[in-house]
Amino acid sequence: MESTVNRIQSSLFRQKVTSAAEAATAIHPGDTVAISGFASAGTPKVVIPALADRIHAARGAGSNFTVNLLTGASVSTETERILAEVDGIALRMPYQSEATARRKINDGRMDYVDIHLSHVAQQVWEGYYGNVDVAVVEVAGVTESGELIPSASIGNNKTWLDVADRIILEVNSWVPAAMEGMHDVYYGTALPPNRKPLEITRVQDRIGQPTYRVDPAKVVAVVETNVPDSASELTEPDDVSLAIAGHVLDFFAHEVKAGRLPADTLLPLQAGIGNVANAVLGGLDRGGYRALTCYSEVIQDSMLRLIKDGAVAHASATSLALSAKGLAELTDNIDFYREHITLRPQEISNHPEVVRRLGIIAMNGMLEADIYGNVNSTHVMGTKIMNGIGGSGDFARNGYLSMFLSPSTAKGGAISSIVPMVPHVDHTEHDTQVLVTEQGLADLRGLSPRRRSQVVIDRCAHPEFRPLLHDYVARAQATPGIGHTPHLLGEAFSFHERFLATGSMLP
Repeated sequence: MESTVNRIQSSLFRQKVTSAAEAATAIHPGDTVAISGFASAGTPKVVIPALADRIHAARGAGSNFTVNLLTGASVSTETERILAEVDGIALRMPYQSEATARRKINDGRMDYVDIHLSHVAQQVWEGYYGNVDVAVVEVAGVTESGELIPSASIGNNKTWLDVADRIILEVNSWVPAAMEGMHDVYYGTALPPNRKPLEITRVQDRIGQPTYRVDPAKVVAVVETNVPDSASELTEPDDVSLAIAGHVLDFFAHEVKAGRLPADTLLPLQAGIGNVANAVLGGLDRGGYRALTCYSEVIQDSMLRLIKDGAVAHASATSLALSAKGLAELTDNIDFYREHITLRPQEISNHPEVVRRLGIIAMNGMLEADIYGNVNSTHVMGTKIMNGIGGSGDFARNGYLSMFLSPSTAKGGAISSIVPMVPHVDHTEHDTQVLVTEQGLADLRGLSPRRRSQVVIDRCAHPEFRPLLHDYVARAQATPGIGHTPHLLGEAFSFHERFLATGSMLP
């Protein structure tokens, strides 16, 4: 692999090269630290472990050393884990996916703020999280003029470089040099009342530049690395995932026949992270579609296959969330993929204006939905955070089609993903158009609440739970004066209460 020093073309930045341990001394107790990384891709490799060592040593000496940690979305699990294990994180924002951090958040030992990913940059600019003291950002190189070549994700890096007082750069020569030119970093964002329209009318449109700008005076350290991204491993689609994918593909065919989607190209696709979304995308090349487009947050392995097969003409995202096999495929054929992929800041990849204009088909996972279409995508049993809302709301609220996908049961059939009332709402019934489980697909468009409840139960609930749900609805609707959206408030959370008491939602 190419030497990192060849990636630092600026003599001014070469003078700032130092060790990870030395760079980490620029981070002080109580600092707000913003780091690169989105779905593992582009996470700093060596400075954060060095920071964890400092925090651990400080604790051994009786000092309390914590930082507030801001990211694009999830970062590599090992990075988040090492900081959580030394109790180094006081506040976390906006998305996490690591078990140690999750446990400390749910135990009340770490503050966590869960927000829509498209809102992060604006809220940081407005000072909601105070001053950003340090940014630690991975890049693929530094140009002779001192601009920075992004790596495998952009996320909020442009914002971090703009707002941070001090900047530490990790220049990673593992990132293929040929990735240069894949990125579109937009510098026209302004706060109200000075905003201008984003001139993106096609997925492949570019409105920015291929590099980051940075004030050299703020760069306090440059660290050389040659370390691969952590792979986002996926298992092969199981029967449940394939069944869900089949229902989605049948629905697309139905919408094409009804004249609501273009026959060959559909509309730009967005899919969340995970095996179900990967299975849906993987099935598209069997549907005869050509020249599809994708406008999403992440690009997974299935998207690379679709691009290579010609089913997808162009994909726009903010990160490459790939398995080890996918990373190898990308790096081995980077010249080809560079012509078909654009990486953008997440405030652009998730921008509501663009999502609405392009007519995105939004497909995201959920933990559970209720009989009227309200969706919980973040909290187990209503109180325990799982990961966070991520960008699902950015796309669901503004997309042309909003779909939520999930297996109909969890925990070996003990939990139903269709319940009378969700105890935590991330997406209201007004933002949910289609629910899909392996049992079937419920198209909720144009249906009143009473009609929605029947369709959701009959088409999405597992057969073991349908009698319980039908009984609940029948008794609710028979209650005098019950109103527009029938509920038995004393029983609305009975499924969840039964699970907490007995370990199963079934009687």
